[in-house]
Amino acid sequence: MKTYAAAELRSEIAYIAYHFHWSHNELLDMDHIQRRAYIQSIADINQLLDDRN
Repeated sequence: MKTYAAAELRSEIAYIAYHFHWSHNELLDMDHIQRRAYIQSIADINQLLDDRN
């Protein structure tokens, strides 16, 4: 199992929580791959919204 910096974990959690309003514990229960997939989905949604403006 790969470990990574606490700052990266905080950044992932903050980004997803900001957009989806999920709890800290819900996000900690996810593995890194799941969080990264949600981060990419959020980024894709934001890009689509930006492209419309």
